[in-house]
Amino acid sequence: MTGTDDEWAALLRAALAGDGRAYRSFLSAVTPVVRGIVRSRGYGLGEARCEDVVQDVLLAIHTKRQTWRQDMPVRPWIYAITRHKVVDAFRARGSAVDVPIEDFAEILPADAGPDPTERGDMEKIIGMLEPRAAELVRMIGLDGATAAEAGEKLKMTEGAVRVALHRAFRALARLRERHVE
Repeated sequence: MTGTDDEWAALLRAALAGDGRAYRSFLSAVTPVVRGIVRSRGYGLGEARCEDVVQDVLLAIHTKRQTWRQDMPVRPWIYAITRHKVVDAFRARGSAVDVPIEDFAEILPADAGPDPTERGDMEKIIGMLEPRAAELVRMIGLDGATAAEAGEKLKMTEGAVRVALHRAFRALARLRERHVE
């Protein structure tokens, strides 16, 4: 059935005259149209709530079918009932909004990655250290070198590297406290 107003009117007239088969056909024909209206007007209600509204509309059509004037088109009558039921659903929902996260998964920000300014900020404060301490902090703290590798490059013992690194970190902590406050 194409769902023209004349076809719907003929089915509803037959249903009002007692034809059960015509009534089932009428409801089957209008249900997809009602569902489409509810989904387009009821965006934000959620899929389950929209389906509840469709059922409310069909129930209202059933209980109010005697109010349809047979000399008038059926489609505006159905649209009015549907519109009112969608408005009722929004009123019943109140200020709560139900928006599935799946609708926004593509545009939600990704997990935060590394801060692109972090290395520059660290370099700035490390640059305030004496040159040898700054080089140690860069090698071990930023580049991931071991104490043995740093000692070999700087011609220091591994123990001396650890002591110097500890002192450099204490100096960094003091610098940070001065610059944060």
